[in-house]
Amino acid sequence: MAKRQIPVIVLAGFLGSGKTTLLNHLLGRSGGTRIGAVVNDFGSIEIDAMSVAGQVDSMVSLGNGCLCCAVDTSELDGFLEKLSRPAARIDVIVIEASGLAEPQELIRMILASDNKDIVYGGLVEVVDAAEFAATRATHPELDRHVAIADLVVLNKADRIGDEARRDLLGTLAELSSGTPVVPASYGRIDPELLFDRKPREEDTAAVRQLSFEDLHNSDEDDAHDDARTCHDCHDGCDHGGHLHAAYESIEFVSAEPVDPRRLMEFLDSRPEGLYRIKGFVYFGIAGHKHKFAVHAVGDFLRFYRSSWARAEERLTQLVLIGRGVDAGALRAGLERCRVTEGEPLAEEHAMWGVLRYAQA
Repeated sequence: MAKRQIPVIVLAGFLGSGKTTLLNHLLGRSGGTRIGAVVNDFGSIEIDAMSVAGQVDSMVSLGNGCLCCAVDTSELDGFLEKLSRPAARIDVIVIEASGLAEPQELIRMILASDNKDIVYGGLVEVVDAAEFAATRATHPELDRHVAIADLVVLNKADRIGDEARRDLLGTLAELSSGTPVVPASYGRIDPELLFDRKPREEDTAAVRQLSFEDLHNSDEDDAHDDARTCHDCHDGCDHGGHLHAAYESIEFVSAEPVDPRRLMEFLDSRPEGLYRIKGFVYFGIAGHKHKFAVHAVGDFLRFYRSSWARAEERLTQLVLIGRGVDAGALRAGLERCRVTEGEPLAEEHAMWGVLRYAQA
């Protein structure tokens, strides 16, 4: 069975945009997911009730499984190697880039890495809504950073008015060529937008001690109660914790095999705003009856082959995550990928397009 690769997410943004706040939010809401946080900067990160000094070569192992490192970019590959070792049991790695870093350089290092245990998980660019114009004037390279991002988080969106927010969303849409833009306050985005969360293992006892994560989440829930307005829908209701406030999630399940050529046509023409695709595909073609896992983020796409469990039903199960997408059109496109009753399965050579993106 193919070993699951660990996604490596680059979290970028200029000084003061809220990268550390967003990272703290992800760590506090990680559930049972073990996050390796690599900090390419000097400073400090508060994780739960602990403060980890951001000194070069420092490493702190925490009880909830988070591993935090402060490194220089030249050391990045070595730390990714350490974090991806089975003994670390890390599920996802988040690199918080320096406020003055070039994110494309970090992406290049990840894509060029010989480490077979990691996979590129996307570039998240954090933008300060209140300081966007000033930052852009001082750092014109911000336009380029937004343009190459797989997801843009418009942080501090609560600090500007509705009209200014609409104008800024329009500007970001022009700069990012359809990349999803998610408004946020205090870096609060749903972690599921970036990685699959594992449920936290609960104690079997009826009563258990509160953890730092419980206290952290409780504080955030109280903060949400103090701010009840959703800027996305402008109807005065509280959608701050709802999935639809940030993005749409579309599911597709098929008991019939999927035609590989039609699926690749669908993937090659996936629309603007579609950020992530994850799940499993069953092609049922002679020589390729494996379970094919799909991992797509932005323009990045990869398939992984593995064996079906003995009693596992052969199904295609996909989840598509995006913002501003036409859910009906996406479902219709996937429906066209089904091999209908009476239709012959594709020949083995039709798998060529899929195999181009398959892990060796």
